This record gives sequence, structure tokens and C-alpha cells, in this order.
Amino acid sequence: MSEINWGDFAKVDMRIGTITEVREFPKARKPAYQLIVNFGELGIKKSSAQITVNYSPESLIGKQVVAVVNFLPKQIADFMSECLVLGAVDEQGVVTLLEPNLSCENGLRVA
Repeated sequence: MSEINWGDFAKVDMRIGTITEVREFPKARKPAYQLIVNFGELGIKKSSAQITVNYSPESLIGKQVVAVVNFLPKQIADFMSECLVLGAVDEQGVVTLLEPNLSCENGLRVA
């Protein structure tokens, strides 16, 4: 593990968003979904997420998640991912999403 300073961490803009739409993503190399996430005043952003093991598309609609919203967009197959939805990854690569314990306003900064 490499250490970073507070200034490095402060550059990472993590926000709360609500998943409003989920699409299958057959063109992704590993099983994934295309997520549409509402970040309130920050707007709507798209993300590709390899979360198909623990989550069905139906279970994701309305779920609040934590995401990094200030990465440069990343091309994944024919899809442009605009944010990184965060999760804990186990030894097998299975992702468990990070989500607020209580419902909160979309766009709130995570600190």
C-alpha cells in the first residue's frame, strides 16, 4: 500500500447518486451493467460496473451508491463511462457496492 497526502485525497470528488436505469452490457469483456446515475445538481452520469454477481438490474433501480465523479471519461467497448461507482472487492473479484446507510440527497459530497 502506498501512502498519499491529504491534498491527493482532497482531489477525489466522491458523491452520492441514485441509480435510475440499468442496461445489460454484452460488449464488455467481463460481465457488467451500464448504469445511469442521478447526482442531483451535478446531473446524470453513466458508469460501467462489473457487479453482475451480487446484483440483478431490478435490484439496482433506486439504489443509492457512492461514486467518484471527477475522473476523466473512460471508453469501455462502445460505452463512455463518466464516473466510478465504488465497491468492496473480494479475492474472487466479486464487488459489493458502497452505499449510504440512510437515504440522503443526491449529489452530497462524501468526505
